[in-house]
Amino acid sequence: MDWPALYAQLNENGVALTPPLLSRAQCETLIATFDEPALFRSTVVMQRYEFGRGTYKYYADPAAVPLVQTLREKLYPPMAWMANQWAPLLNERTFPAGLDELLAECADNGQRRSTPLILDYGPGDYACLHQDIYGDIVFPLQIAFMLNEPGQDFTGGENVFVEQRPRSQSRAIVLTPRLGQGMIFPVRHRPARGPHGYRRHPMRHGTNAVVTGRRTTLGVIFHNAR
Repeated sequence: MDWPALYAQLNENGVALTPPLLSRAQCETLIATFDEPALFRSTVVMQRYEFGRGTYKYYADPAAVPLVQTLREKLYPPMAWMANQWAPLLNERTFPAGLDELLAECADNGQRRSTPLILDYGPGDYACLHQDIYGDIVFPLQIAFMLNEPGQDFTGGENVFVEQRPRSQSRAIVLTPRLGQGMIFPVRHRPARGPHGYRRHPMRHGTNAVVTGRRTTLGVIFHNAR
């Protein structure tokens, strides 16, 4: 992929959309894991916690699903490059070049639970605006993959991102990725140039209600959870 172009897109829009990275067959393989309870450490029925409506599951060990493990390992280094471009703009720390080093830091901090997850929405299901933080060590970017074809497998269910701008009204970004495309976006905030240098713009993400069909996404978060 053209990572400098994706980084420019991320800076311009707050979200970057990759070319299709997964085939329909790969997407169907990932969707099929949803019905294999042994692969997951936790299942969240969203309406029980007022998170929205729908169900998501955290993989117990991404290595048990080779495609999830490969995506997490291969995407981390260029994502770390982008995160480290942001670090001086936000006066924040830099991150190691390899995923193993990040996960070792997480483990030392008591964050040992895997965070990649799969989300399944049917008609009427949606996700409230939120952030995926999970602990003190937070890698600042994540990527979510669309596993269905909008307009064919489901309708509605657009991805919604809201950027809070200091002393100004919030900005909404709506994306409809095609099957196999990934969305790169901030976990909690992004740098934006202001009149006196860079400042943090908090960002949250969610999903509009699905109208028809089923919508499944894979979320790849790089830091682990407590």
